[in-house]
Amino acid sequence: MTIHIDFLDETNEVTAEQIETIERLLAEAAALENVPDGAEVSVTFVDNERIRAMNRDYRGKDAPTDVLSFALEEEGEEEVHIVGADMPPVLGDIVISIPKAKEQAAAYGHSFMRELGFLAVHGFLHLLGYDHGTEEEERVMFAKQEDILARFGLTR
Repeated sequence: MTIHIDFLDETNEVTAEQIETIERLLAEAAALENVPDGAEVSVTFVDNERIRAMNRDYRGKDAPTDVLSFALEEEGEEEVHIVGADMPPVLGDIVISIPKAKEQAAAYGHSFMRELGFLAVHGFLHLLGYDHGTEEEERVMFAKQEDILARFGLTR
């Protein structure tokens, strides 16, 4: 099982070790969710100003948020599914606010790495179609997140 992850750190605040941990977390999540071999995802680390602009432009919420996910494999009503294209799926983009991650880690009393891992896995599960709009959806999604994080010792 191989997943290709493209990282971009616009903040220059994320270490190589932290990126490697996120890469391993997402590979584990991909394996557990039976994501096709060769699937692609991008993870971008940004500041609050950048994520605020994205949140405003794409969600109509003019405030910084911790993580945004932009799924590319979702087919809308007007889109046509192309059959026979044996290309690995491009799952989409995950955008994480580093200042928000630091703020939330302090507020929750756990490590920055735990929060960064949580946000990456949370965003990844959204790319796979998970949501937390209902209590049941939230229970399922958050249980998956905690299971993956616990496998790496990233507990609260």
